[in-house]
Amino acid sequence: MKNPTIRQGHGPFHADQLRSGDPYELSNGHPIQCLPTGGRGSKANLIGGLVLGTDPDVESAGVDTGYAPTPGTLRAPDVAVGNVPDAPGWVAGAPPLALEYADTGQDDADLALKIAELLAAGTRFVWVVRLTGPRRVEVHETGQAMRVCYPGDWLEAPGILRNRFLVESLYDPQAAATAALRNLLQRQGYRDLDEVRGEGRTEGKAEGRTEGRAEGAVESLRGAVLEVLDGRGMIADAATRARLERCADPAQLRHWLRRAATLDDAADLFDA
Repeated sequence: MKNPTIRQGHGPFHADQLRSGDPYELSNGHPIQCLPTGGRGSKANLIGGLVLGTDPDVESAGVDTGYAPTPGTLRAPDVAVGNVPDAPGWVAGAPPLALEYADTGQDDADLALKIAELLAAGTRFVWVVRLTGPRRVEVHETGQAMRVCYPGDWLEAPGILRNRFLVESLYDPQAAATAALRNLLQRQGYRDLDEVRGEGRTEGKAEGRTEGRAEGAVESLRGAVLEVLDGRGMIADAATRARLERCADPAQLRHWLRRAATLDDAADLFDA
């Protein structure tokens, strides 16, 4: 990545002059207007947050979290992984991993400056998902030349994420559901879905233990459906939760989990 041009002179604004919801970021005291995100970009933001936020080694993640590493700087990555405290106000420093989506109308000069400022503030990786032209992810890493990854390639962030992720899992709902399910099962002590299935095939060889683990798998799948809905901004109502509780069929729960990753309304979960 070429070194972006820093705005000449320090601007008049400080991060503490902006409030949550103001449509601006700051670079060297200069305001940068941030307009609403289009439909494609907003869906992608939810997908990226779901996939990265459920990684079993991630303790905190956020969407549009404001970081103020200096008084005149305020930057809000589309998705931030790490250093997202459960407290109001701008966050000091920077996230270890930042995810940005670049769609139609993206100002590449401002994006380059934002990447440079995040890396300078301590971010180790910035992944830029290009939604126009050939789908790809640009990987910006401290001290390394930018590299480009394409669908089928793997993305890794050692020391931040336990798992590696396919490029397409950051924008494709089905690939995202597969990655998120793996993450959620690992949070429950399973390696992946194959281990859950294998456990079912050995039922009867230690019946009590196996039955207990199988019930645990069902509970994990129920929880995964609710977590995917919640991660995509859809809160399941009491009737939806009750129906999930009545279902003990892992295959049916896996089907609903895949649907949850593609729906716009939780009320449609049980259709088809």
